[in-house]
Amino acid sequence: MGLGSDMYRQQILDHYKSPRNYGELEDPTFTHVGENPMCGDEIRMDVVLADDSETIERVAFSGDGCAISQASASMLSTELPGTTIDELLEMNRDDIVDMLGVEISPMRIKCAVLAEKVAQDGAEIYRGELDKDRTTTED
Repeated sequence: MGLGSDMYRQQILDHYKSPRNYGELEDPTFTHVGENPMCGDEIRMDVVLADDSETIERVAFSGDGCAISQASASMLSTELPGTTIDELLEMNRDDIVDMLGVEISPMRIKCAVLAEKVAQDGAEIYRGELDKDRTTTED
């Protein structure tokens, strides 16, 4: 492991210890909660859209979980404002791994992508493209 990965580990710990945008938004455009039953992580994502109903204006998250899931949610909450729902829906696990900056083991990948999946499912439910009873844990 080179110096680069240590820096990213520090970044993950920083987001875990001092999460950005932690809490709940008043009057979110949509809210979704999902969990990873394998490790018990749970994340709620609140999203406020701009007047165009497409551009993400603000994001907050809350919940409990391991450092990877919480840091990923914190980082995602800072990355999403200014993007569109379409851009959110195009994100995949590679985008999240790139954002985190470290190799994620197969056992931890579900932790890393939990926030992304919760936000994506919330967006699809908001658009009427997904049954609101679907849980984020399904792949």
